[in-house]
Amino acid sequence: MTLRPVVFACVALAAASSVRAATDAEWNALAREVLKELIEINTTDTPAGNTTLAAEAMAKRLRAGGYSAADVQVLGPMETKKNLVVRLRGTGKHEPVLMIGHLDVVEALRSDWSTDPFQLVEQDGFFYGRGTQDMKNGDAIMVVAMLRLRQEGFRPTRDLILALTADEEGGAANGVDWLLKHHRESIDAEFVLNHDDTSITTDNGVPQYYEMAASEKLYADFLLTATHSGGHSSLPVPENPIYVLSEGLTRLARHQFPFELNNVTRPYFERMSKIASGERAADMKAILRNPPDPAAIERISRDVVDNSTVRTTCVTTRVQAGHANNALPQTAAATVNCRILPGHSAEEVRAQLVTLVADPKVSVRYIDVLGNILDKAPAELNFLPPPLRPDLMQPLEKLVRQMWPGIEVVPSMSAGASDGVYTSAAGLPTYVVTGIAIERGDYRGHGKDERLGVESFYRGNEFYYRLLKAIASK
Repeated sequence: MTLRPVVFACVALAAASSVRAATDAEWNALAREVLKELIEINTTDTPAGNTTLAAEAMAKRLRAGGYSAADVQVLGPMETKKNLVVRLRGTGKHEPVLMIGHLDVVEALRSDWSTDPFQLVEQDGFFYGRGTQDMKNGDAIMVVAMLRLRQEGFRPTRDLILALTADEEGGAANGVDWLLKHHRESIDAEFVLNHDDTSITTDNGVPQYYEMAASEKLYADFLLTATHSGGHSSLPVPENPIYVLSEGLTRLARHQFPFELNNVTRPYFERMSKIASGERAADMKAILRNPPDPAAIERISRDVVDNSTVRTTCVTTRVQAGHANNALPQTAAATVNCRILPGHSAEEVRAQLVTLVADPKVSVRYIDVLGNILDKAPAELNFLPPPLRPDLMQPLEKLVRQMWPGIEVVPSMSAGASDGVYTSAAGLPTYVVTGIAIERGDYRGHGKDERLGVESFYRGNEFYYRLLKAIASK
């Protein structure tokens, strides 16, 4: 789909009175064009990847759309890992709102895919390409919302700031972290809208509920290591590091961390109990009692998603051992990945792993984001969930009712990890808000043949523009 020249004129002239306003369909067409441009720029953390190219491409569009050079910045620590920051200036009646999204994507091999992952392909009602779900769809939508508001001459009651950044998926130059440390003034805000997820779950195309993640768990990796002097494999010993380590890992696998609710997961279960039915709905209500019903907790915990919502979880993800087929191993090591509830620290969990393994022959050390292995983990507590603020919740719930009548807005806690960990830790309350719908079971982020429904993308584009306007109008 190609935009007619009038749309380019609308964007470039930024609401000049002689140019008619673009239609919703034309803004959707522009969003598709921006998505295509982003998908076809390789932003993986590889020698071929370059987030600066994507940041500069979006900066060029925004400058052409009427933003001044002073309000469009491309900043970063490395030539290939720069970030875009753009500001729509308001009246200053309220503090700014920051929108964040990452430009980088996970690597994708052409041989694995049915289509070229770095070409936007539209077929059978879907957009295919790396980043269609995670998360160049959101980058395109936010850029277009900023262009649309600027074209309309909209004057918000607060500055709207958009930061599109590098290395959320991995790498040594995380853009949000770097901006907070080196250019905090450019992105400081009252609260943050993070587009890094989907919000609406559908069953056979029918929306079920709107999920707004208002908290996330703390990510932490630990290295568990057992050692021995080794020897000939014909002389096995009970101190074999593989045996020693596996016993500790088995105890970990059987362990359940304590049940816990907070000011986000409690309303999550309250609202989900209205959507669920039968025993599941009853169990959700029962775990909210004081004290909670132990039998209901046990049943709820059988569901892996529910279990991850009410508990810290730790799982073994990698194991390495031995050096020869005919020799006893001298070392056995396992990586354990933990997702830690708010209000707890990585060091607290490391100490719990030591207790669980219950063997002095097994060391438990922390692996930091750069891969360094440390005897101690950070002792800072994972940030507590922010309040569900009315200046966000009220316009959000009103708009959801208008666009998806009959579905509930459900606050939730993400078991995954996003750049929200940096903004939240910096004291900026962060909420995952999108208008993207995904069919249950069709999430393909990081996977083969990643795709997003065309209509889901266009509806998400309209939703985000309307939500921003509502938040910044009062």
